[in-house]
Amino acid sequence: MKSLIDMRNGAKIDGTNYKLLLKHIRLNVTDKYEFPPEIIKVNGTTVATLGNFSASTGKPKSKKTFNVSALVASALSGKEVLKYKTILPQGKERILYVDTEQSKCHCHKVMQRIMKLAGLPVDKEDDRILFFVLREYTPEQRREIISCALQEEENIGLVIIDGIRDLIHDINSPGESLNIINELMRWSSYYEMHIHTVLHQNKGDDNTRGHIGTELNNKAETILQVSKNAENPNISEVRAVHIRDKEFQPFAFEINEDALPQLVNNYKFTKTKEKISSYADMSNEQHLEALECAFKDKQSMGYQELLDSLKTGYASIGYARGRNTIVKLCKFLSNINVLIKEEQGYIFDKEPLCSGSSLV
Repeated sequence: MKSLIDMRNGAKIDGTNYKLLLKHIRLNVTDKYEFPPEIIKVNGTTVATLGNFSASTGKPKSKKTFNVSALVASALSGKEVLKYKTILPQGKERILYVDTEQSKCHCHKVMQRIMKLAGLPVDKEDDRILFFVLREYTPEQRREIISCALQEEENIGLVIIDGIRDLIHDINSPGESLNIINELMRWSSYYEMHIHTVLHQNKGDDNTRGHIGTELNNKAETILQVSKNAENPNISEVRAVHIRDKEFQPFAFEINEDALPQLVNNYKFTKTKEKISSYADMSNEQHLEALECAFKDKQSMGYQELLDSLKTGYASIGYARGRNTIVKLCKFLSNINVLIKEEQGYIFDKEPLCSGSSLV
């Protein structure tokens, strides 16, 4: 087994090692395997299993750590917290929580929050949770500390890495990103536990940051998104953006007077408009909505003004594109007689869109 561990840590594989590895890596059709224990659920939907990893993403200050605190509190209490129901199997009851960003003072608040959510005393240590503060260490040292902890500590079933970005130097490095994702896969599989990581999203869109975000999306069992409500920033919404099981009903939480997250009951989610890949795939209703926005309070307009208005109108329905695409869109609409060029400029004729027949 020691030779197997060494190879997992990067040792070269030769003929002798290959023979030792073969019984571990070869899959036989006659083998019997049990499905890995499902340890985290939301409304009956499996979010996490042993031997896999997942992630929470969101923009800065979206309360990602509050969300993770609820997940951990559920594991400690065995009760549902927010919408998380976390059950760690016997022999895997312990939790390793690693924070790479915050000071000890702030991490202490997080730990106390977890204990309070779990209904546990804050004046007594609980051996089931190990909380590491790794802010002052290098990325290499952080990975080594985690690796050593997993080797030395027994009965770890859940690992939280709040700040996976800080385990590498460059989030846009394909090599570093692939290496740390491979590390997560090795750790979770070899030690038969689940790893839940936290990573920021880009400020300008909902994509996870850097190449490491791309790798997380491709390899993780589940990606949870925590986002602020656009109208009420005190409310955070939680939904699954990537999940292997069926999607669960999103839920929302707010921070109460005790600085603890609590569910917002009867919360109504605003449906987001689906992304549109091509103007040729749009329905008549979508074109009509965009063009009515573009021609708002205008009977006709010149070509350049038309392009600017089309860009604004179609962006309002979720189809934001550059000039070249808008020029092609303008030609498309002219060919189907929705845009008509007259002496005073271009006018909008909605009749073809209201006829009930497809434009394409």
